[in-house]
Amino acid sequence: MTFKILFFGDIVGKIGRKAIKKVIGDYKKKYSPDFIIANAENLAHGTGATESTLNEMLEAGINFFTSGNHIWKKKEIISVFEEKRIPLIRPANYPEGAPGQGYQLVEVGTKKLLVVNLLGRVFMKEDMDCPFRKIDEILKKYSKENLSGIFVDFHAEVTSENVAFGFYVDGRVSAVVGTHTHIPTADNKILPQGTAYVTDVGMVGARDSVLA
Repeated sequence: MTFKILFFGDIVGKIGRKAIKKVIGDYKKKYSPDFIIANAENLAHGTGATESTLNEMLEAGINFFTSGNHIWKKKEIISVFEEKRIPLIRPANYPEGAPGQGYQLVEVGTKKLLVVNLLGRVFMKEDMDCPFRKIDEILKKYSKENLSGIFVDFHAEVTSENVAFGFYVDGRVSAVVGTHTHIPTADNKILPQGTAYVTDVGMVGARDSVLA
């Protein structure tokens, strides 16, 4: 049984949203994905997201959104999380009581996909719970589920933390994709125990810019 995911890294501002609308149709024809995920933490003016920008991307064909530490930049996102109007998650290792969910079980036809969002701790200003312990907790919770896949967006500053996390969950999740630094890395691979991995998938935005 196969389950194909199309993932877009951080969509940055209006130009990123415009790029998604331009390419997503061709990508769907080329790859025939079962599910499309995108990191939305920079959707609105390059930092944060709004209900209108999220809806714009839903209409373009995105099915689900992960995020990161910048998702809180627009205050209205709190009500989006609380009212669960949009399929959006924030990093799971924010302290208990933070708005929103850090992971979600998604049903696509007869298949079940667990999507997890985590934030690295090295050089991050936020005082986060340990992402390694948090993923253990989440995987234990869903250990008896018949899942078609487990997808993790690991949002971090330092490549070594991404790499360490990838090896830590190798064989226990389907894929780990890094986001946040916006520069794609040339290390996409299948880890020894079968987990698909890339340190940073890069961003969707202006190529000739100083955003890094």
